[in-house]
Amino acid sequence: MSGEMDKPLISRRLVDSDGSLAEATSDAPKVGILGSGDFARSLVTRLLGSGFSVVVGSRNPKRTAGLFPSGAQVTFQAEAVDSPDVIFVAMFREHYSSLCGLSDQLAGKILVDVSNPTEQEHLRHCESNAEYLASLFPTCTVVKAFNVISAWTLQSGPRDGNRQVPICSDHPEAKRAVSEMVQAMGFMPVDMGSLVSAREVEAMPLRLLPGWKVPALLALGLFVFFYVYNFIRDVLQPYVRDGKSKFYKLPVSVVNTTLPCVAYVLLSLVYLPGVLAAALQLRRGTKYRRFPDWLDHWLQHRKQIGLLSFFCAALHALYSFCLPLSRVNRYEVVNLAIKQVLANKSHLWIEEEVWRMEIYLSLGVLALGTLSLLAVTSLPSIANSLNWKEFSFVQSTLGFVALLLSTLHTLTYGWTRAFEDSHYKFYLPPTFTLTLLVPCVVILAKGLFLLPCFSRRLSRIRRGWEKDGGGKFTLPMDHALAQKTSHV
Repeated sequence: MSGEMDKPLISRRLVDSDGSLAEATSDAPKVGILGSGDFARSLVTRLLGSGFSVVVGSRNPKRTAGLFPSGAQVTFQAEAVDSPDVIFVAMFREHYSSLCGLSDQLAGKILVDVSNPTEQEHLRHCESNAEYLASLFPTCTVVKAFNVISAWTLQSGPRDGNRQVPICSDHPEAKRAVSEMVQAMGFMPVDMGSLVSAREVEAMPLRLLPGWKVPALLALGLFVFFYVYNFIRDVLQPYVRDGKSKFYKLPVSVVNTTLPCVAYVLLSLVYLPGVLAAALQLRRGTKYRRFPDWLDHWLQHRKQIGLLSFFCAALHALYSFCLPLSRVNRYEVVNLAIKQVLANKSHLWIEEEVWRMEIYLSLGVLALGTLSLLAVTSLPSIANSLNWKEFSFVQSTLGFVALLLSTLHTLTYGWTRAFEDSHYKFYLPPTFTLTLLVPCVVILAKGLFLLPCFSRRLSRIRRGWEKDGGGKFTLPMDHALAQKTSHV
């Protein structure tokens, strides 16, 4: 193939510009790599930068030598497997059989399988790629590793991607050797057990956002509910009652009214499971009993729910900025001006409405800013730079501040509308009154847990005290010190 598609994913200019990729010293541990694809080139770059000596085996070394850093030795496959004890097999499953001629040379060596099957291949084959490789080379020790790490993460470093590297093998010594290499490359090895687990490890990259399915469905369900509810109130009711066609509100106005409702409810659902968990611990008098499965899963999905809340809030802000640009808004401004002229009013100023809108907008900006800080600190690269106290302060304390600001923002928007009959369309209450239910429950529960009768007992439980335990437990005399106890 000619053109752009035949160019390597990682340019040689990029890898040669890194001074750390110079040729390794003679006493550096030697590693072999079979394969010359994008992943193999990225693997060579990371290994050289970590102090290893790398020899690459290729079927056509003259053609592929220019794609690798100058510090790597590119040769034929038979020569590449002679001296290294650890050899990475960076090729597809269907090419494993081409290595059978090297069986004698590979005997006793550690083969690290980094391949991933396609979804169809994973369903078609009963055994994993690593198990298939082990069956072809019974005299070798096969280790499954690095298949969840992308070529870009290898090239740019572990700070820009996932740090965990699942490892599995039937030989503990081989696992230990590969784990030491993983740590030397800046990643974190995760022992997944024997080679039977390779099928599970190979399935990891095939999953599309596994932790986001339930939060996404929840957000979608809330959006559909509030969209239909707002449609009935703002579009259908005027059409049925007065014959006014307001279907033009569907693309922007109804969506913009729905998004903050979803964002607000999702934010409250981030902190509701914590309240339920605290209440359950108070009722049981211990922290050593498992939560129900539904609550445990809810607690594990709080990060995704919070990020979806921020996404909806950000969209609401963008839609709000676009409203003055819409043709509908321009017509409404012109019609209001005409009405004012016809009514012979030279000055239109409602003090209460001015203050309400100013406070409403200010609270909304503060809430979105605080929520943005929560979203940023959820990123692994940022979270890893914070200690536990800092991370807990941002996610717990500032998160609750964001919920309070959002509640005040909603109350300022509603003002007195909840008490006016004209805002009950088809006998349906204003939308903002529905969104206040869950957040108010969370805020009230948080306030109750701050009372000494609850907070002291909860602190004791989280420090290991049990209601039915035989031993006594005494809190420190300084109650402020007890409040700093980690919420285990």
